[in-house]
Amino acid sequence: MTIASVDRTIRLISTGTAPGSTCSPQLAAGPWEFDSGTPGYGPGSSMGDVLPTGSPRQGALPERYRTASADELDARIRSAKATLGDRVVILGHFYQRSEVLEHADFVGDSFQLAQATKSRPDAEAIVFCGVHFMAETADLLSGPDQAVILPNLAAGCSMADMADIDSVTDCWEQLEELYGTEADASGRVPVIPVTYMNSSAALKAFCGANGGIVCTSSNAETVLKWAFERGQRVLFFPDQHLGRNTAKAMGVPLERMPMWNPRKPLGGSTETELDAAQVILWHGFCSVHKRFTVDQITTARAEHPGVRVIVHPECPMAVVDAADEYGSTDYIKKAIEAAPAGSTFAIGTEINLVQRLAAEHPEHTIFCLDPVVCPCSTMYRIHSGYLAWVLEALVGDDGQPPAVLNRIEVPATDATNARVALERMLAARPPAGAPTSAAPAGAPESGTRA
Repeated sequence: MTIASVDRTIRLISTGTAPGSTCSPQLAAGPWEFDSGTPGYGPGSSMGDVLPTGSPRQGALPERYRTASADELDARIRSAKATLGDRVVILGHFYQRSEVLEHADFVGDSFQLAQATKSRPDAEAIVFCGVHFMAETADLLSGPDQAVILPNLAAGCSMADMADIDSVTDCWEQLEELYGTEADASGRVPVIPVTYMNSSAALKAFCGANGGIVCTSSNAETVLKWAFERGQRVLFFPDQHLGRNTAKAMGVPLERMPMWNPRKPLGGSTETELDAAQVILWHGFCSVHKRFTVDQITTARAEHPGVRVIVHPECPMAVVDAADEYGSTDYIKKAIEAAPAGSTFAIGTEINLVQRLAAEHPEHTIFCLDPVVCPCSTMYRIHSGYLAWVLEALVGDDGQPPAVLNRIEVPATDATNARVALERMLAARPPAGAPTSAAPAGAPESGTRA
């Protein structure tokens, strides 16, 4: 196992070999232990969230993958990759286990991986080591003859599940009744829908069909500017925190950002509040980033004078305000890479990325704001055993012909409009002369605190 292995850290803590604590003793078990039985997201940050009925379930992983050692799985994956060559490309999100990311051809955040999907048009299969909505996006942006594979079908996203097509459609109908559908004198329509990448293909299709767009944490400000040019206000879903933090940094007053709770009439707001709204925020959140608190920042500053606190914009507003900076996972990575040796960082994002950055940059002191080890429940469902399983199936083994397992395909009824919303996102660019940051070209828009 690599020195950056969160899996190794969890096992050492669970056996008492290393100090520290985890949010669940079940994290030390193989994720296949949760493929059957009571439905749920699995141990980790989303274990308290409710899994919607009908969510994808993963079937039993063959025993030879469940009982194989880490070294054996590593060797099997490398052998399968060598056999497949350019026929397969593996994409890995920053929040994946290090044991999985070692085999990825591209590593990045959701924005970068969406772009990477289009860079290998000749690959027969795209194995996406991430979560379900990311694999859907890869299917939308890849060629018709390319198969997109998600190694574990149970790798969903509780935030994405907090906004479903029926609830969003009902919200939209109520807003149309309130605002009407006619554009104003400048040609701006009453409301533009913006969905975070962390959403189903059905919601991306909804945005595409209704003049809307997709955003990621890397380009949220650019996308909101795009939307404000075309609409009088924005409906932003499913993550309230990214929407609030981004719009606040753009100068939108908090009183003009009402929350929409789909379980309440008019989302729980009055007609007057909605009429004055600039950004209507959906009642959704990321369970990973909800764990970070202002108290954790206060403790980090007390214990590490001069610490540089950087958090993800999915964190609650009070946490973002208390931090020195905020930005996407790629922004965090590049900020650390650019820092002078000897810097100290307290990072508010998923533990797999934080621990990997600490291992890659021994010249710095890097630690996670949350002292409790609690990875993303669903990213953690991807394990080397599942990766070996789907790759060896593509090769064909034990006398069996090659097979595509766990293929993710977006229904044709959603695909066209979802692609429209995604292509709008990929085409959106910051204005000429916009300030640059540690993020890559075309990615925004970090915030800094005085």
